[in-house]
Amino acid sequence: MTALYIVIIVLISLWLLYLMAIMPRLSHRKARKDFLGVYYAHRGLHDNDSAAPENSLAAFKKAVKAGYGIEMDVQMSKDGIPVVFHDFTLERVCRKPGKVCEYTWQELKEFTLCESEETIPKFEDVLKLVSGKVPLIVELKVEWMDLTLCPSVDGLLKGYKGLYCIESFNPLVLLWYRRYGNDVVRGQLSDGFVRSGEFKGLLYRILQNLLLNWVTKPDFVAYNHKYASIPARRLCRRLYKNMAVAWTIRSQEELDAARNQFDIFIFDSFIPDKSKG
Repeated sequence: MTALYIVIIVLISLWLLYLMAIMPRLSHRKARKDFLGVYYAHRGLHDNDSAAPENSLAAFKKAVKAGYGIEMDVQMSKDGIPVVFHDFTLERVCRKPGKVCEYTWQELKEFTLCESEETIPKFEDVLKLVSGKVPLIVELKVEWMDLTLCPSVDGLLKGYKGLYCIESFNPLVLLWYRRYGNDVVRGQLSDGFVRSGEFKGLLYRILQNLLLNWVTKPDFVAYNHKYASIPARRLCRRLYKNMAVAWTIRSQEELDAARNQFDIFIFDSFIPDKSKG
């Protein structure tokens, strides 16, 4: 019996440690509520075969006009200017070699997006365009450990009068905000990295299972909706009442199927039926 008790105690201890590891921020709930009830246009209300491609001023104008919130991606140019662009590399969208961080702002602004005449916008100019008309989800793109983007973006957002939150796949970004911008609503982006078969290793298991939440204390978890069944994600929402964001919803059918699993929806490639919201 003694051995059985030891096993039970060990299992209970491990379970409690797991729950502590995935525990998000439990306070700050009032600040999250303002983001509810709005659909968020992924990289703006865009179509890469049109004059309003992803993360362009034209796509953001369309989203504002339609009354949608906006999800966007921000990273740093070579000379320290925050620009709005998703991929770390330029090839897919601009048909140019190299990474965003390898070019100055003066060089980047000459590159057109997809087949349009739109160019890579400065984050500052996007904020001026939106001007608080719709809420923003700002994803900070930090590839490894260089966090110079964080104070640059935070400095611009401190003067912004509209509603915004930040999110990142990189837990170091959330840790920076916990230390230097704790009042800002922050979200941990994640995915079924290992379950998808695309990634392997301990790091991706940790990220997939949100095991750094105890350090970063996110106000919300933004997860690939295809992996809504990941236990850590479900526990964050159901046990801890953490706000759950779904990315990226690409049809009305996917949106309807995700409603019981998530609170906020980032959409792409279709127009949500607002009557069902």
